Amino acid sequence: MSLDKHDSRSGMQEEQLNQLNTLAKALRGRNPFHDERLKNLPNKLRDVHDWSEMVPFTLRADYQQDQQEHPPYGSNWTAEAEAVLLSTTSGTSTQPIFWRDDKEGMKWLAGNWKKVYQAAGLKTSDVAMFAWSFGPQLMEWTAIDAARRFGMMCLPVGSINTVGRLKMIIDCRVSVLFCTPSYALRLGEIAREENIDLSQSCLRRIIVGGEPGGSITATRQRIEKVWPGARVLDTYCLTETGPVAYPCPVNADTLHILSDSFYAEVVAPESDNKMQPGFVGELILTTLGRHASPALRFRTGDLVKRGPRAQCSCGSFDLALEGGIIGRLDNLVYVRGISVYPSAVEELIRRHPQVLEYRVEVKSRRSMTEMAVKLELVAGTDKPQKIAKTLALEMQTAFGLKIPVEILPEGSLERGESSARRWHRL
Repeated sequence: MSLDKHDSRSGMQEEQLNQLNTLAKALRGRNPFHDERLKNLPNKLRDVHDWSEMVPFTLRADYQQDQQEHPPYGSNWTAEAEAVLLSTTSGTSTQPIFWRDDKEGMKWLAGNWKKVYQAAGLKTSDVAMFAWSFGPQLMEWTAIDAARRFGMMCLPVGSINTVGRLKMIIDCRVSVLFCTPSYALRLGEIAREENIDLSQSCLRRIIVGGEPGGSITATRQRIEKVWPGARVLDTYCLTETGPVAYPCPVNADTLHILSDSFYAEVVAPESDNKMQPGFVGELILTTLGRHASPALRFRTGDLVKRGPRAQCSCGSFDLALEGGIIGRLDNLVYVRGISVYPSAVEELIRRHPQVLEYRVEVKSRRSMTEMAVKLELVAGTDKPQKIAKTLALEMQTAFGLKIPVEILPEGSLERGESSARRWHRL
């Protein structure tokens, strides 16, 4: 099933052009942050590509500076809107950014989630568990708000421990689980320790996001093996944009941009050169329907591989991201001139079912960048050093690099329900 209502790529771009013109009209003279950025636009765009040529990129640093100069929320707010939700970015590596939404923005966000749910095959009869901490980030609150509007029975379990969540999945006949890929595996780990039979669950869909994994074959298959009968589907959501992409119904390792809601570009990192299909670049997003607090040509910092421009086998003309979100630009490592992507490392590691968790350490020595991988294995794993040696050989074959692999004692690596931080620069 395709969510794309257009019968051609030109038809999709024509709709985007109309929305870009509407967006620019709504912001001019009314949104202090973006008004200056629109000064080079004509009163009416005649081609969708003119947007990219006439509007500058927006960086996270731009929002941070704006909020320092106009505390606490900054000037990215369109006159006459009334805020009903205040969110923040995660701030794992930088100062968090505040983000506000009005009622119309909330409706737009919920509509985008609804498209994701439809593509994932969710039903109004589903019982959905949201295994998140429910902090101030946008994804948790908008996803559950949209699920309620969609008609699902929602079960938020922010304060309940992992064992309690496992019991509720079975007792409450939960059919849809929302969590990170790491936590889906962590639930399986605890289930083994507590002798909880997951084959007794009613889970049929596991919706994952917050980190690479859902569009990585080895990780997805690993989760589906832990949860018999469940299908793993990927999502992509940022506080600055809301839900952006839906899982391709045909190609399990592909996400499609919601092109009715976003104008998306893929450019070479640290430049404005457009990337051709088949190449990896940074994803740039413009929110088309979030007029109160829009993002214009926002550099997400996320790496994606642009799919072909031809119609997808699912029938959609929506931009395809092969392999989903490949990783963060700040996690991309160049070792002796070779690009090492986080998703490529994850793919190799997850092929080994004995690996519970891992950590990648990156450091510079004598002006040279070096990598090392640390593994935590299932308790009682036979011949752990053989696994380390095998993985090291696989990485040497894949990347042409000698990357040391070390086995750590059980319980050495952190666990959590939120996005796992596996890449560390020392």
